[in-house]
Amino acid sequence: MSGRGKRKDDEEFASDDGGGGGDAPPKKTLKKDSSSDDSDNVVICDISKNRRVSVRNWQGRIVVDIREFYVKDGKQLPGKKGISLTMDQWNILRDHVEEIDKVVNENS
Repeated sequence: MSGRGKRKDDEEFASDDGGGGGDAPPKKTLKKDSSSDDSDNVVICDISKNRRVSVRNWQGRIVVDIREFYVKDGKQLPGKKGISLTMDQWNILRDHVEEIDKVVNENS
């Protein structure tokens, strides 16, 4: 085994958002995602031109999905770069938002 494979539950999320610091804040949206066959996908917000946060049902589990998208044949499709957080993982992240904000503010 080459060591390059990912564990089933692990996916990488690139830290480069591709957006410049001078861009206007992304618009928040709450809509069904019509670009996928999965009718249980609710887009919460676009966090940059090609990144969005959605909540969806994946393999019978509710996940918070932070993912990059690409355009093919005029349709926006989900890319490989992203992360799908289970509800347990989402709750842990949510419980630590204040700590994250504190450290970000201290280092900016």
